[in-house]
Amino acid sequence: MILVEKVLFLKHVSLFSRMSVGDLGRVAEIAEEVVYTAYSNIFREGDYGDTLFIIVDGSVQITRRGELLALLQARDYFGEMSILDGEPRSASAAASSDCLLLKISQEEFHDILSTHFDTALAVIKTLSRNLRSHVIQYAQTESEGGSNA
Repeated sequence: MILVEKVLFLKHVSLFSRMSVGDLGRVAEIAEEVVYTAYSNIFREGDYGDTLFIIVDGSVQITRRGELLALLQARDYFGEMSILDGEPRSASAAASSDCLLLKISQEEFHDILSTHFDTALAVIKTLSRNLRSHVIQYAQTESEGGSNA
């Protein structure tokens, strides 16, 4: 992908949708294309985490302790927690099909965030919105199903 294609692609990824074209350009410059074949591991739960992945083509399974949490498709992203905090991976990721991914390293991403406040704020707002949505979904599931405790 050429830089312009990456910028146009990233504009349609929810994590980056609030960013300016200039900020998207900076992110596109550090996004490295990587290919994974079907059924290959991208990372395992507990691995050191320092990269964010965005699916350009293909699908990726996210699992925790062998249980399927999500099947991600084009324009979905994963590894966003580890790119921010560098903590061990909370789940495993494996290619469900041949995949083309964009890979963003923690160090380069932090450089952008530390020097571009608007970019950092856009990422924080998106992650906060996603977390809030998951908390609400969890609360609704708990209230509907209840617990037997």
